[in-house]
Amino acid sequence: MIRFSSVPEHAEQPPIPRHLWKVAALSGMASYLDAALIVSIAVNLAIYRDHYDMGVWMAGAISAIVTGCIAVGSLVGGRLADMFGRRRVYNLDILCYAVGAIVITLAPNDIVLFVGVLVAGLAAGADLPTSLAVVSDAAPPDGRARLVSFTQVMWVLGIVVVIFLGYVLSDTGMTGARFITGHLVIAALVTFLLRARLELAEPSEAAQQEEAAALAAPRGIELKNVWNRAALLPMVATFVYYVTWGIGANTFGQFGTYLLVTVSGASQSLATGINLAFLPIALVLTFVFVRIADTPWRDRLFYVFTVVQVVAFCIASLTAGALVGMLVFFVLYQISNPFAGEASYKVWSQLTLPPDTRGTTQGLTYALSRGVFAGVAFVTPALMDYSASLLLWLITLCMAASGVAGVYVIHVLIRRSPDTAVAPAPGLGVART
Repeated sequence: MIRFSSVPEHAEQPPIPRHLWKVAALSGMASYLDAALIVSIAVNLAIYRDHYDMGVWMAGAISAIVTGCIAVGSLVGGRLADMFGRRRVYNLDILCYAVGAIVITLAPNDIVLFVGVLVAGLAAGADLPTSLAVVSDAAPPDGRARLVSFTQVMWVLGIVVVIFLGYVLSDTGMTGARFITGHLVIAALVTFLLRARLELAEPSEAAQQEEAAALAAPRGIELKNVWNRAALLPMVATFVYYVTWGIGANTFGQFGTYLLVTVSGASQSLATGINLAFLPIALVLTFVFVRIADTPWRDRLFYVFTVVQVVAFCIASLTAGALVGMLVFFVLYQISNPFAGEASYKVWSQLTLPPDTRGTTQGLTYALSRGVFAGVAFVTPALMDYSASLLLWLITLCMAASGVAGVYVIHVLIRRSPDTAVAPAPGLGVART
């Protein structure tokens, strides 16, 4: 359990040096490219289906393989980063992502498309736990949550950019689809060049020792240090939260446009426009989350918005995917998601997982979760075709379970009491230096 020194409720948050925001932004490109890859497949799925003459099971396989490969990449990449150096893996996996994105963009058929998605997915997965560990290593204890949560801003931005491009290019068919994935190539290559020039300071041995002692965690990168209570308890708790929340988020990330077209009866342009209209809300509120991430308000607001999120999915389920119900759903979901979603998982993981095996342990929770998402994605088109209402109710149950898991993380792993404050209290200056 992490223990922080007590700080007055209205103390000012200490400023974070500007170069650390640059580290957070370049590390956040892992989240940007991860989200952008998943959503680009979702936005282009109907186009791919028609252009490559895909059946419903092939469409599911394409969606499943991107998530499955992100899972495998997270597992392997996180471990390699701990073993051979987080900086080395941090630089190389982004280059591999660019190669996969090139293959997707130029794919002449669905088989080549499948291969490109496989390569890009593996690289994206490897970059996720590695980049978060890099941010944690560079961050001061009283600014870690803000810097880690900033990567979530990049995640939302990846969704916004892809859906915006999908909306603008919705009538251009495969030309637009290739443009969307082509921008991922450019983004990955630019990120590689900037990361290669980035100066990263390694955390001191004393700081790592202090953090490990606070977590009652043994030192060292050996696998035996993953299978002990200090690592297993936060791994299991954050995994349960992330996997139950992520089933809903991943389904709507990959199949939101597909559902609006095939179930709600919207056109491709209207479907992408609905997603695009509500995403700026999520982007702005994610910035708000960053500003409160090192304060007690982070977890207080989780309680409120996890309820709002469950209500949103209940409305979608009760209306069986009808267009009016989906409009209400998207408003409530985009309001609640920044405060009760992946950003919470990222922060909780970095605050509770042992420092020496942080890449391995978070890679494992990412991998297992994304593996589940891949299985769900594979059957989602068929289940949606069978009963959209049943699919939506199952997702609603998962969202309710994630709320319970989140409450457990807050109350058991991150103690909320005067002598163990979450962090410095509410100051709101994100970009102060």
